[in-house]
Amino acid sequence: MLAVLAASHPAAGARAEGALFVAAKRGNTLSRLDLASGAEVLRVPSCANPHELATSPDGEHVALACYGGTTVDIFTTAELAKVASIELGENARPHGIVWHPSGAIYVTAEGRRALFRISAPLSGAPRLAEFATGKLGSHMIAVAGDASAAWTTDLGSRTVTRVTLVPGVAPRSVAVGEEPEGIALSRDGKTLWVSARGSNQAFVLDAETLEVRKTIATGRFPLRIAVRPQGDVAVTSDLQDGSLTVIDTAKAKVIRKIAVSGPAEAQSRFQVTILWSPDGSRIYVAETGTSTIAEVDYASGKVLRRLKAGEGGDGLAILP
Repeated sequence: MLAVLAASHPAAGARAEGALFVAAKRGNTLSRLDLASGAEVLRVPSCANPHELATSPDGEHVALACYGGTTVDIFTTAELAKVASIELGENARPHGIVWHPSGAIYVTAEGRRALFRISAPLSGAPRLAEFATGKLGSHMIAVAGDASAAWTTDLGSRTVTRVTLVPGVAPRSVAVGEEPEGIALSRDGKTLWVSARGSNQAFVLDAETLEVRKTIATGRFPLRIAVRPQGDVAVTSDLQDGSLTVIDTAKAKVIRKIAVSGPAEAQSRFQVTILWSPDGSRIYVAETGTSTIAEVDYASGKVLRRLKAGEGGDGLAILP
């Protein structure tokens, strides 16, 4: 039975400050955690098998990719009240999601070998544009700052695809390692960072041409890659090692490893999604197997605490 913790319930219309949002794919729930106390203050039912999350530019809403279905669902950040459910069509299986500063939502539709742009998602009459990737398992997504292009990692096809966000322009793809999954764009939009879980590697690509410039050995099974807000490092989430690999972005070299749980606990904790705090001082690490979120201090590499959320927490989003 889902619980709403009334003592910590925000006032109607209040903005959720200092909050972490967690999509729990086994429990089919969405949670809000208070970062000051570490407490889970709200948990509500979600769609089946929810995965990635994205907060709106104004911090008032959070969008959820319903991987077990065909919709993007939108909730208020303060009360987790569902205010929209946007249908993408048969077999969509939405997964990776970005709420762009322009106000549009971009989301992969893995089952349709495509991605969608959802314009005016809160208007009551959202406008959908579908762009084909043509690849199997278009899973995660990055979007250019000017919204001119988007990139997907395509697990089944072992490719990275660049989609020009204009109808009628064919996508371009390049083979990148084995099972590329993690993806992140540099702050200047010129460099694409990709982690390939099947080959234990990270790749540096030219965002325009998709030329692979560097290949970097990481820990085992790097499911995700995330660039620090300052742009100085990229970090991979290495599931089989229970660790993080830290890569200097200027030199494209590994500079340190951070143990989150370690190899002995890696299988039980099942470390997946990683998310930086807006100031770059913390890394939040979803441990799906134990339904915990490890909060890691970047400077020291120490796990400060483990936060509890719904069963099988995976997707993460944050408000400063």
